[in-house]
Amino acid sequence: MTDIKNQVQNIEPSAQSRDIKSFLTKTNNIYESLAVIAKRARQLNVDIKQELHGKLEEFAITSETIEEIQENKEQIEISKFYEKLPNPTLIATQEFFDDKLEYRQRERDPDLA
Repeated sequence: MTDIKNQVQNIEPSAQSRDIKSFLTKTNNIYESLAVIAKRARQLNVDIKQELHGKLEEFAITSETIEEIQENKEQIEISKFYEKLPNPTLIATQEFFDDKLEYRQRERDPDLA
């Protein structure tokens, strides 16, 4: 699992409009480009979720009553950081345009073509 801080350092956290033809430059098919981006976004989402849960588990205190919930400033800061991260789809799109994604087409079955 990579450190998400380094990965998203230069990515704008808000959505940007993009020329639809720019998605065609890499795959010659907009649907393939979007499929690559969507798959990577799902991977990033899982990685971010696991990383966040891993960091928050350090603060987990098992207690018998619900009333004994304590707030920890470090835990709040970690949560705020992850809330401010760009959407995984935005990260995946930026990776796609920066040629940081490797993908390949599966060979098509000639009987299905």
